[in-house]
Amino acid sequence: MRRFLRWLALEEDRPDPVAGLRAPAANPRLVPVFTSEELSALRRACQGRSFAARRDTAVIEVLLATGVRRSEVAGIRCDPGDAARGDLDLAGREIRVRGKGGRERVVKISYQAARSLDRYLRVRAKHPLASRPELWLGIGGRGPVTPDGIYQIVAHAGNKAGVAVYPHRFRHHFSHTWLDRGGAGGDLMELNGWTSAQMLAWYGGSARGARARRSYDRIMTG
Repeated sequence: MRRFLRWLALEEDRPDPVAGLRAPAANPRLVPVFTSEELSALRRACQGRSFAARRDTAVIEVLLATGVRRSEVAGIRCDPGDAARGDLDLAGREIRVRGKGGRERVVKISYQAARSLDRYLRVRAKHPLASRPELWLGIGGRGPVTPDGIYQIVAHAGNKAGVAVYPHRFRHHFSHTWLDRGGAGGDLMELNGWTSAQMLAWYGGSARGARARRSYDRIMTG
């Protein structure tokens, strides 16, 4: 017993090998937002009156206006016979989406997105599968567009526009822009369907950096 107590005393006197050491700081990545030139190029790439053009324009505008996930975009429903049973409220500029775990939430859309959806719905009404509940339908009479199909639509527009784009980049752009323009963090969490503030801290840092860079000319060269 005495030997054990002497050993314990020696252990307590030894310096802690990790004392004073800090956990390595995470290296924050830059949030990949769009430039105004890139957005203009994407919109030009989808111009036209064909079914594909109207559909792809609407997909791009909904993603830009809401920042929702591609699975949420693909899951939007449309009931031509009874609008109340669908997820679209173009008059109120709102869409009901289903996030992770099937949690529903309502997001707002821009006037431009509402116009694009209205134009798409007009050509969708002539589609052979127009009675289907899924909003997005394939070209050439094909069936509903899957989340992978949403990715392909966005990637195709990006290839035509010469812009590196994928659906989640719209989520980055929306979140960064919201905070950069002074939007409340709690409201962004609700719109994005976030249950943790971890992502909010990342985008908040990106927005602060953007504001600081804009202030540079006013302060340093003004």
